[in-house]
Amino acid sequence: MNYEFFIAKRLIGSKAYKSSISAPIIKIGIAAIAIGIVVMMIAIATGIGLQQKIRDKVVAFNGHITISNYDSNNSQESVFPISKNQEFYPEFKSVDGIAHVQGVATKFGVIRTETDFEGVVYKGVGEDYNWQYFKEFLIDGVLPNLQKKWSEEVLISEYLANRLGFKVGSEFQMVFAKNDPEKLPNYVKCKVVGVYNSGFQDLDKQFLIGNLRHIQRLNKWETDQIGNFEVFINDFSKIDRKGIEVYQNTPSTLNTETVTNKFASIFEWISIFDKNIYGIIGIMILVAGINMITALLVLILERTQMIGVLKALGSNNWSIRKLFLYNASYLILLGLFWGNLIGLAVLLSQKYFKIFPLDPSVYYVSEAPVFISVGYILALNVGTLILCLIMLLVPSYLITKISPVKAIRFT
Repeated sequence: MNYEFFIAKRLIGSKAYKSSISAPIIKIGIAAIAIGIVVMMIAIATGIGLQQKIRDKVVAFNGHITISNYDSNNSQESVFPISKNQEFYPEFKSVDGIAHVQGVATKFGVIRTETDFEGVVYKGVGEDYNWQYFKEFLIDGVLPNLQKKWSEEVLISEYLANRLGFKVGSEFQMVFAKNDPEKLPNYVKCKVVGVYNSGFQDLDKQFLIGNLRHIQRLNKWETDQIGNFEVFINDFSKIDRKGIEVYQNTPSTLNTETVTNKFASIFEWISIFDKNIYGIIGIMILVAGINMITALLVLILERTQMIGVLKALGSNNWSIRKLFLYNASYLILLGLFWGNLIGLAVLLSQKYFKIFPLDPSVYYVSEAPVFISVGYILALNVGTLILCLIMLLVPSYLITKISPVKAIRFT
């Protein structure tokens, strides 16, 4: 029989325990654990959620890896064409973990209306384009149908639509300059069939998505020529390795660039979130541990006579220390229960009701995104329990210094 657990259980269930002098301190310790777990859950859920959301927004406009020509062109415009007749297209079979490859092209143009104009990048896409990300961004209308050879349908951002007074069904002309400034510009007629909002205003205000054939015609390219390939991978955590593998399995005339290199400043910024998360977890566990140490010390001092009696009856120091550690474990588990309950309630409220908005011009999202996973919640709870118990081993050593004779006479 585990008598230490039996005694700890009786102590926890007794009315005297709940109305003792240590009761307020115990409640503070439980509250510290609960608040700590709530803060840690929110920090991890929002930190990872924000990283994933921003990452997905950038990937939606660029792909995980871009394959383009070796040239000195640093602009967003496709200048020199690439043939679609490549070994890696349409399926990149030589590299594992490649989900999709698509051909696109971009060209600078000006949207002209009767009262206004706006410079944008026309991104031409074909039937191989993966609309997965933009389905989530779509707020009005439908996605363009590009099965028609000269489809005029385009997808425009809410930012541009508001600036130019467009809505679903609006028609306009885009003006594209020719290389020869003495020649008249080219015109492309467009019809808005969908409006999207990625929340990433820096990209929303740049891109309009339409038919690839218009860019091929304007640039006098063949139907099998594009500006660059966008490659999507299954596991973002392997992007650096997959970037190298893709580079090694493409012709020497082509260059590859990962999205983390192309938008290095953005990914460096969101990587800082990891340090913030680790810092918050460390501080919260330290605060919770200190509060539990205080509670345990009070419990030991309050039960000094009982400790003396147990020693007089033959209990060794480790058995008595186990008794108080069982007691402390109960308090920690109680704090974890309430912390998880409150934390999950807050996270689920944010996920489904969007109660905490953010400034998209600063955070690239309109509300705080949350990432909820059983894995990290379980790891957080187990880690907190173990670390707190390890911290409590030190104050429990005080029991070894208590003399049975003095303890029994303790008042």
